[in-house]
Amino acid sequence: MQPRIILDSKRFLLTLNRLCFQLIETQKDFSNTAIIGVQPRGIYLSDRIHKRLSEITGKTIAYGIIDPTFYRDDYRTAEKQLTPKATSIKFSTENKSVVLIDDVLFSGRTVRSAMDALLDFGRPSKVELLVLVDRRFTRQLPIQPDYVGITIDSLTSERVKVDWDKVDGSDRIWIVPAKPNEP
Repeated sequence: MQPRIILDSKRFLLTLNRLCFQLIETQKDFSNTAIIGVQPRGIYLSDRIHKRLSEITGKTIAYGIIDPTFYRDDYRTAEKQLTPKATSIKFSTENKSVVLIDDVLFSGRTVRSAMDALLDFGRPSKVELLVLVDRRFTRQLPIQPDYVGITIDSLTSERVKVDWDKVDGSDRIWIVPAKPNEP
C-alpha cells in the first residue's frame, strides 16, 4: 500500500474553520468554556482552534494543555517508554464546559486517560470531544467525538498521520502503512 493524502492543506484549513464555527454555535459566548489540548499531538490542533476562535469571537477563552501519560492504562506495561509532556491548566475546570481536543481518535484510550487527568483540576459540568480525524471502527472503549473534522474507515494495517504546518512544513492528513507492531 502506498501512502495517500486524504486531506490536503486547502481542505485542512476549511475543516479547521468549520470546527471553529461548530464550537461557536454550541458554546455561544465561551464565558464558561475551556479548551484543553491533549498531549502530545492534540496540542497542535488545540493551539490552532483556540487562536482561530479568539480571532473570530474577539473573546479571551480559557485554554490549557493536558498530558494523560500517568493516567494511561498501559503506562507500566508499555513496550516503549512513555515520556511525559507538560500539563498547563492555570484555572479550575469546576462547573466549566470543557472541550478536549485531540488530533486522531483511534482506540479511545488516550481520551479516557485525559478525562481521568482532567478531574484533578475540578469537576466540569460537561466534557465534549473534538477530533480532527475519527477512525470510527477502531474503538476499544465507548468514546465518541462531539465534533469531527473527518471520519475515515481504514484498515488496521494502516495508520493516520497528521502533518502540521508548524512542525512538518504543511497541513495534511495521510493514510500510511503501519509499521510492524504499531496501531
